[in-house]
Amino acid sequence: MSSFNQPYDPKETEEKIYKIWEKSGFFNPDNLNVRSSTSNIGKNFSIVLPPPNITGSLHMGHALNATIQDILIRKKRMEGFKTLWLPGTDHAGIATQNVVEKNLLKTENKRRHDLSREKFLEKIWEWKEKYGNEILNQLKKLGASCDWSRTRFTMDEDYQEKVRQAFLHYYKKGWIYRAEKVVNWCVKCQTSLSDLELEYEEEKGKLYYIKYLPAGKAGGPITVATTRPETMLGDTAVAVNPKDKRYKNLIDKKVLLPIVEEEIPVIADAAVEKEFGTGAVKVTPAHSIVDSEMGERHELPSKKIINEFGKMTFGKYAGLSIKDAREQIIKDLGNKIEKIEDYSHNLATCYRCGSVIENLPSLQWFLKMDQLAKTAIKAVKSGKVVFHPKRWEKIYLDWLSNIKDWCISRQIWWGHKIPIENSEDVLDTWFSSALWPFATMNKKDIKEFYPTNVLSTARDIINLWVARMVFSGIEFEKKAPFKNVLIHPTILNKEGRKMSKSLGTGVDPMNYIEKYGADATRFGLIWQMMGNQDIHWAEEHVLAGKKFCNKIWNASRFVLAQNENYKLQITNSNEPILKQLNKIIKSTDKNIEQYQFGPALHDLYNFFWREFCDKYIEEYKKSQDKNPETLLLVLTTCLELLHPFMPFITEEIWSKLPNRKNLLIIEKYPK
Repeated sequence: MSSFNQPYDPKETEEKIYKIWEKSGFFNPDNLNVRSSTSNIGKNFSIVLPPPNITGSLHMGHALNATIQDILIRKKRMEGFKTLWLPGTDHAGIATQNVVEKNLLKTENKRRHDLSREKFLEKIWEWKEKYGNEILNQLKKLGASCDWSRTRFTMDEDYQEKVRQAFLHYYKKGWIYRAEKVVNWCVKCQTSLSDLELEYEEEKGKLYYIKYLPAGKAGGPITVATTRPETMLGDTAVAVNPKDKRYKNLIDKKVLLPIVEEEIPVIADAAVEKEFGTGAVKVTPAHSIVDSEMGERHELPSKKIINEFGKMTFGKYAGLSIKDAREQIIKDLGNKIEKIEDYSHNLATCYRCGSVIENLPSLQWFLKMDQLAKTAIKAVKSGKVVFHPKRWEKIYLDWLSNIKDWCISRQIWWGHKIPIENSEDVLDTWFSSALWPFATMNKKDIKEFYPTNVLSTARDIINLWVARMVFSGIEFEKKAPFKNVLIHPTILNKEGRKMSKSLGTGVDPMNYIEKYGADATRFGLIWQMMGNQDIHWAEEHVLAGKKFCNKIWNASRFVLAQNENYKLQITNSNEPILKQLNKIIKSTDKNIEQYQFGPALHDLYNFFWREFCDKYIEEYKKSQDKNPETLLLVLTTCLELLHPFMPFITEEIWSKLPNRKNLLIIEKYPK
């Protein structure tokens, strides 16, 4: 009891408690001393941690997601399930290469091309060994009870072998092919990107109205509207909507491409929006994915006039940057520009370096998606995979229903090399992470823990990762990799803006753990999880969590002072507090099983603070007919219920209970 004389100090408690947990071995399901009286003997429960990038440090989204998973794992562990929470990290091809190359430039004034590929990869491995597990160590400070002995990395040798096997499996089925197609190209990273790896920022640009004169006597002039006049050098048609009556008589006629002075046809295509500009658009198949698809439909030639470094390659403009070429072409067009308007539109940028994306033809590897998409759609429509909340399945189904073949090759050095034809390309990072739920497990673990029970993740990677894991799991293990997909809220800053370190709107959860403790930080995260799509972050909820820790501590000190000589046993009391306790046990169990973590915490908070402390304990102090056993029963039950949410303080108090047998981490969950 002497240690209770001081106010609760998480700094004195949390590191000590975590070491006790690690030493116990109970994070590892193979070491769990499952109680013989538990009805869940022989039942397994597993989650794979969405692997954070080795470039990363803990952000608020990671902290929320890890807390959610830890709540589920701790509850199931206490219920007697054989629980596996499998952690690990992702090699994050483009992101890691960028970070290491920046560090190389800073420390040695060299770029990766100044080294051999092998030497540069050595630099990455050195960086990974030094910094790559930082985020996992931060998760430990949050209280994550992962089985660290099973920690995996997507570049582990056996993981690499499974990636190679997956590629060759698809290749032998005829689903992987190589072709030159128009792709999203990052000029700075010098690699292709998928549509899902783009970010969009609003650009206040210009809309240029350019007159294309008729070729010969037939037809008449046609004015097109474009935001990119420099690409007109690669135009091979002008397109209008077939239902646009304004251009009915011009379809199949020819016009002269300005500057180049070549004849190009006027075509009709339903992809053209009648309301945009003049309703007539230039078609540049080599430098627009939409135009490329239009070009295929109409068998148009493709003229590449911008290279991989963002430089022009045509005529007198060759060697100019896109910006300089645009300025020169506007001058050269002269009176063929009818007008220029201010125009705001979304500009595609690289999700890693922020550079503007160019569309251009490139020889790449592709994975056919038609059959795989059908497999993934069926898994959700049949109920084998269930989204929580259900509304998120629409994003998943819409993308899969309109999917294109997946460009799986990247022109970088760090990653899984494509295993045929001596290719220098590596695989898209998401190709390897799509195998995560089973490629991380050995045969024994697959038998016991696959498929996993729950995937908890963010909405922005539903298509990047969730859908791809679903079809990969079914393709290679004949079962969907998880039953439930929990999409947690996105945490915004207090003003409702997306958190971003680069924009200065990020909030570091490690600062809160240092200031208030991990339990208070977890409390603040879950307290705000009340069914909304977004959470507007507010520090006051973490402060409320700290105050709640103090309340639990002080109440426990009082209760244990009344029970130093008592052994915990079921009381025969008919006191109303026990009926209320029974209700909170049922509601907490139901809420957690339905992923209603915020309501579960609110109910526990209100019961403990209002009903137990403010009412029952205060009345107990005044009563002549005291029942310390009831006090102890309510306290211990509350500690058990609160443990998944606030594990450190509950374990610390549990260690002070009279006649305790187990660590709280494996104590029975209340019934």
